[in-house]
Amino acid sequence: MRIGIISGEYPPMQGGVGAYARILAGELADLGQQVYVFSGTAAKNADSRIHLTNTLMAWGPRCLRTMNQWATKHQLDVVNLQYQTAAYGMSPWIHFLPDILCACPVVTTFHDLRYPYLFPKAGPLRDWIVRRLAKASRGVLVTNHEDWERLDGLPSRELIPIGSNILDALPEDFDPAIWREKAGAQEDDLLLAYFGLINSSKGLDTLLMALAELREGGVPVRLVLIGDVGSSDPTNLAYAEHLDRQITVMGLAPYIHRTGFIDEVSVGAFLTASDVTVLPFLDGASYRRGSLMAAIRYGCAIVTTTPQTAIPAFLDGNNMLFVPPGNSVALAQTLRRLLEYPDIRSRLQKQAALLAGEFTWEHIARSTVNYFQWVIEAMA
Repeated sequence: MRIGIISGEYPPMQGGVGAYARILAGELADLGQQVYVFSGTAAKNADSRIHLTNTLMAWGPRCLRTMNQWATKHQLDVVNLQYQTAAYGMSPWIHFLPDILCACPVVTTFHDLRYPYLFPKAGPLRDWIVRRLAKASRGVLVTNHEDWERLDGLPSRELIPIGSNILDALPEDFDPAIWREKAGAQEDDLLLAYFGLINSSKGLDTLLMALAELREGGVPVRLVLIGDVGSSDPTNLAYAEHLDRQITVMGLAPYIHRTGFIDEVSVGAFLTASDVTVLPFLDGASYRRGSLMAAIRYGCAIVTTTPQTAIPAFLDGNNMLFVPPGNSVALAQTLRRLLEYPDIRSRLQKQAALLAGEFTWEHIARSTVNYFQWVIEAMA
């Protein structure tokens, strides 16, 4: 098959959608597919098997004609649109791609259903334009249970989860004590790890309040913040500045190590060396969170927030622990419990490692190819 992938983010741009598109493209190439990627001028290609077109300057109305010409030129069998509004600068024009692209069917992968900016007080039109994209697409892939339910009624939708966008193995000479020292933690400290972009939906305010409460209670706890603000969402920088002020006001700077954007080997090493990975998402644990998938991939003891929708694979008390979103008191109590009972941490780590087998990229790529073939055959 000749498969096209359109993504507003693509490495070296920072962001989960770009990482997903890059990994999926490589896995599809591993399966013998011919892969063509269309993105903006910031995108670069490190894989000679993938044909990258990165000449687009902006996601305005002219981009639709350009993408149609690209699909026709490469005689694509299917185009997979990686959809997340922030990745396209909140532009509305990408929603009309299935209407303009006449060369082949469009399958849209919804990484989330957040609404784009249209104009002030657009109201219901913002929901309408997203649902219109879903209905106009020949096929719809969702990555999580929440969006699966929101798109109820579309007969062509399929749920295929994302995998971890951090894949590198640990260094051969990996010594957790060395990485704990880099994070400022002593042997008896409870080292917490947060991984992901700095975003207001991630619950970092709650984590900082829990950290302050534990420190005030005499708990020897430290935090390593792994990640940066990313490239696609302009609100992240303002939120990061807000967190800086909070850290200063609460006197937490001596107990927090910030890595910024680091390579995958270092991400895996910090996660593995930490005692607990804390991901207090305000909207609950979800398949859409690549940082959660990374913590599962490295077999971490995970504390996260209760999902909005039941997720059979996520078992509270078995392969992760849930706390209510936005509740710093409950989070602090759970973390104190994990310090006092290391056997619970060990059990969570073991079960998370077993869970990782359900989210391999080879399985994701094969499921995606099978779905593309179904869409193409349905059209025929």
